[in-house]
Amino acid sequence: QVQLQESGGGSVQAGGSLTLSCAASGYTYSSYCMGWFRQPRGKGREGVAAIYAGGGGTTYADSVKGRFTISQDNAKNTLYLQMNSLKPEDIAMYYCAAGRPTGSGGYCDARDFGYLGQGTQVTVSS
Repeated sequence: QVQLQESGGGSVQAGGSLTLSCAASGYTYSSYCMGWFRQPRGKGREGVAAIYAGGGGTTYADSVKGRFTISQDNAKNTLYLQMNSLKPEDIAMYYCAAGRPTGSGGYCDARDFGYLGQGTQVTVSS
């Protein structure tokens, strides 16, 4: 049973930083794509960043490129999202996600992420 548990959310001032963590269990970690999604209150969920299965590549939403960094520790089955230069528009519930890749090279389309954690709230004050 896939289980994902996020931590590290909180409230920061604009320009500040936060690091989110996601502890994964219940599956072979390296065989799944891992990613972060976010959902602002009253809006739809959007992809933020992802790592291909096996760590062969990463992708980022245009809105976070240059500010956020996704990484993972395979030995700890843990995914991270380092968020710098936070803006009020980054306010959202952030979800860790996992999925089996359907693309070449371990790539996951957004629809491939079939598992989500409970989420952790990020708030940025201006």
